[in-house]
Amino acid sequence: MPSQTIQWFPGHMAKTRRLISENLKQVDIVIELLDARIPQSSKNPEIARLCAGKPILTLLNKSSLADPTATSEWLRSYKEHGANALAIDCIKGDGINKIEPEVRRILADKLAKLKAKGMAGRRIRAMIVGVPNCGKSSFVNKLCGTKKAKVEDRPGVTRDKQWVATSIGIDLLDTPGVLWPKFEDQTTGENLAFTGAIRDAILDTETLASKLCRKLSDTYPELFCTRYKLPLEVCKLEEDYEILMALGKKRGFLVSGGEIDTERAADCVLDEFRGAKIGRITLERPERKEKPATPAVEEKTVSEERSEACDA
Repeated sequence: MPSQTIQWFPGHMAKTRRLISENLKQVDIVIELLDARIPQSSKNPEIARLCAGKPILTLLNKSSLADPTATSEWLRSYKEHGANALAIDCIKGDGINKIEPEVRRILADKLAKLKAKGMAGRRIRAMIVGVPNCGKSSFVNKLCGTKKAKVEDRPGVTRDKQWVATSIGIDLLDTPGVLWPKFEDQTTGENLAFTGAIRDAILDTETLASKLCRKLSDTYPELFCTRYKLPLEVCKLEEDYEILMALGKKRGFLVSGGEIDTERAADCVLDEFRGAKIGRITLERPERKEKPATPAVEEKTVSEERSEACDA
């Protein structure tokens, strides 16, 4: 099966964008949840415009599924660019205890002004934004200590806004996950599809899985081949679909006549990637900041220095 372009249709997200705009005045801070495996692809480029004027705390969620070295690189990159970011995991609870002090640090000036007005006890209000399936509902439930939001491992579960109170003095406004109408490049859409932010029902899963096999064989060949007991030579196969075929054959996914059940193989690799059974994997890294070149200092020869001295 030849490789082909993946098509996806994010749907009409005008309602969510309107919810964000209309409720922004009610909150003190915006909490942006990203998928730690794809921080760039899961960052909606419209959020910065929609939330202009409000401080933003970026949370790299699902960090237990991501490559810890890559996560450290992302956090360092955010810091270098003057952004506020933490790595968290709503399932395991990693980093959750860092959120309240970080929010209070970011809002220190505003909280001081409220205290001066005799409003020191006012609860902080935060809006949560993020793409579908980034873990917003799990985040809400983790901070509440109880199930306030419906959670499912599929995009589009949260349909409307909802206010919930937490035990850490922050009231959360949860909003539906929002994808933007047009992706800048094919890679962004593919990464979102790999992690489940786009419904599998609208995609050709065999094409998607083939592309994921290529991505994993290029970036984490040892983890990929170890998981599926494949020789490293498989990573050099010319066609993406051939890698999926090799995986299906090795796993024994066969149908009558001995043909490889590529649909079953596709479901397998997508599910195991999303569940971190292949390993802790991050599909993209931050761009490295280039250090400005140091201007070359012209060295003068002894004769040139003598000549300048004579002219003086």
